[in-house]
Amino acid sequence: MRIDEWWSELVPSTRQWLIDNAGEVVPAWVLEQITAVTGEPTADDDWAADVDADEFYLSDDATDWVEAAGNDELDDTDESELVTDDEEAAGTSAS
Repeated sequence: MRIDEWWSELVPSTRQWLIDNAGEVVPAWVLEQITAVTGEPTADDDWAADVDADEFYLSDDATDWVEAAGNDELDDTDESELVTDDEEAAGTSAS
């Protein structure tokens, strides 16, 4: 599941915390709200950086997406054009 698929399911305060703290360690209360929507993150989730680490971070792509959301830059982006670094390297797209 991609971040653009679950973002709107988060409560506004959680989305705001992620925007205000993009790139920082995701605290347990925020991760709990994310996993309530997505289930436990796996290595296949492009929004999760390292699911086996002691501290949880969003991936670089997800952090970029959150920053764009916080800057209201997503309205100009067709979600079908969102491509992760892994998809770009593999020559595939998210759609």
